[in-house]
This record gives sequence, C-alpha cells and structure tokens, in this order.
Amino acid sequence: MLTCPPIFLTKVTDMRVLVTGGAGFIGSALVRYLVLEKGYEVLTVDNLTYAGNLQSLKVVDSQPNHRFLKADICDRQAMNEAFESFRPDRVMHLAAESHVDRSITGAQDFVQTNVIGTFTLLEAARAYFNNLHADAEDRFRFLHVSTDEVYGSLGDEGLFTETTPYDPSSPYSASKAASDHLAKAWKRTYNMPIVVSNCSNNYGPYHFPEKLIPLTILSALAGKDLPIYGKGENVRDWLFVEDHARALDVIIERGRIGETYNVGGRNERRNIDVVRRICTVLDQRTKSSRKHEDLIKFVADRPGHDARYAIDATKLEDELGWRALENFDSGIEKTVDWYLENPWWWEPLSERYAGERLGVLTSLTTKVG
Repeated sequence: MLTCPPIFLTKVTDMRVLVTGGAGFIGSALVRYLVLEKGYEVLTVDNLTYAGNLQSLKVVDSQPNHRFLKADICDRQAMNEAFESFRPDRVMHLAAESHVDRSITGAQDFVQTNVIGTFTLLEAARAYFNNLHADAEDRFRFLHVSTDEVYGSLGDEGLFTETTPYDPSSPYSASKAASDHLAKAWKRTYNMPIVVSNCSNNYGPYHFPEKLIPLTILSALAGKDLPIYGKGENVRDWLFVEDHARALDVIIERGRIGETYNVGGRNERRNIDVVRRICTVLDQRTKSSRKHEDLIKFVADRPGHDARYAIDATKLEDELGWRALENFDSGIEKTVDWYLENPWWWEPLSERYAGERLGVLTSLTTKVG
C-alpha cells in the first residue's frame, strides 16, 4: 500500500500536483518552486536511483503541502495507489535516466525507465482520468517533460522548432523520443489532456556532478583535469534550471492540450567556452595562484556526439508569455557560487560518482587512439 499518509493543512491553494523524478536535478527545482512559490500540494515520486537525492528536497521537508513517495514508475500497482491516494489535478512527469554517456554502455536502464516507465505511468493516469467526475476531468492535465536531444544534431545554422523531425543519436535520446511518441499517442488515441515539452541543456544548483557544468566546477576545485570531448566545439543552448521550472508550470497551466512547447534559454555556447567561463569565475572567487583553465585536457570524443543543439522558444514566449530571467553569465555565476557555498550537498556524492569518465567503448577508444 501507499506509504505516504494523508496530510491535513490550511491550503494555500487546492491545486494538487504529482511530480515524478522530483528528487532529481530538474525535478527538485520544480518541486521547490511549486511548494514554496506556488503553494501547491505536491506529491514527489522518485525511486532514488544514483542521481535522486532527498537532500535536494531538504528545504521542503517540513512544509505541510509536500510529501514524498519512494516508488518506481515501472511499478503499476504503486502508481495506481499514488493516483488514488493523492488524487492529483496535474501530473508532471520528469522521471528518467538522463545521462548520454551512461546510456552508451547501459542502454537497458534507459529503455526500462524512459519507455516502459512512461508507458506504465500513462496507463495509470488513464485509468485514474477515466474515473474522474466531469469537473475534475476538465481540470486534469498531464505534462510529459522531454529533451531537445530527440531532434538530433543541427548544423551551424538553424534552430529546433516544435515541428523539427525526430532524429535521435544516442540510446538516451532514442528512449526519450519513444516516450514522447507514447505521450502524444495517448492523447490522440485516448483523448487524454497531455502536453509535451522539450528543453535545452539545464544547469544550476543541485546538479549531480556527472554532467559538464557541475563536473567542471568540482573537478576544478579539486585541482583535477578538466576533460573536454574532441575539440570542445560542440554547441549547446543553456537553460538555468529555475527558469525551466517556471516554464513547466506555465506550460501545464496555460499550454494547449496536444501541443508541444520547446523551452530554451537562447544561450548558445561551445563546450570549451562553457568550461573557460567557469574557470574564469572560479579564478575570481577563489583567488587561486594557478589559473583553472590550465587544467583543461582534450580527450577522445564520445560516440554519436551531436554537433549542435539550439532551441527556438518563440512559441512558448509568444503564446504563453514565458521568458528566461537568467542569461548564461548571470546563471553560471549563481551556479558556481552555490557549489562554493554548499559542500554539504555535493561532498557525499563522491561515494556514488568520483568523476571518472563514463560511456567509454573500448573498441572505439582504441581506434581513436
């Protein structure tokens, strides 16, 4: 049975939101925003795999409008019980395996969570939705949160739009593309009130240090090499995670059912320039006698490394009125400062991940040299 007991409180609002993956990076930013800023009642569902961290939810632990359920989205019974116990008005689905490098050597986990898990959650949501009374049915919304990586790779020009054909390159992006198609099919086949979002690369506080920006910050602080794939010329559009959390709330609140909304920060940067900017900020903050940029080391590229991602967020901006509040420089300074001020959060993570390179295929690495 569901292990999160009923809560009784003076409600700020009667909106009830079920967030999957809410102990992860983007999910925890969303939960903090919904609980603390919006005053919604939130049920966070997370299986607490390696990247899930209850410490990311520490600031909402004592809030009466938040509860936590440890459960796997692939577990249909657990999902059924979560819906029936919590009775959500909205579902915001972020639970996913998300690191491209891990998907290269461990694709099965990505298919299981991102495809089978999404299917299981959609079916649980459909069973719940079909038994709602008319007013609750009109109120219900399901937001499936995805990535721009489903679109594949861009050349030097152009932007991803909501109509860009899917062309995934990695097991990760292929599994997310499959989950997007499932969500859209459940809207068309079963007339469920589903909206889809696809975002660019996120960064900010509480980011598990396997990804480029937190790994660079913590490796530089430790005086370790800063590995850059290839020549560092791969381009990403960077989105501050708190801007993304606001966007997701806007999309599920006002987005048109059946539509897709791209979320981007309009902050394109080459990977090498991202790392150099972090090094500059760390030089300023730590007053190190050695320039952190001296730690940069170029390494063999990863297989299927897309050249460039860039989001056109015009539809979200014009139709729903959302704007990113942070540019890359302001966001990266806030991010570096947060890691400098919060070692209590990231120091224990070394037991889960010590900064080693992931996703290396021995045969390919040997050929590259």
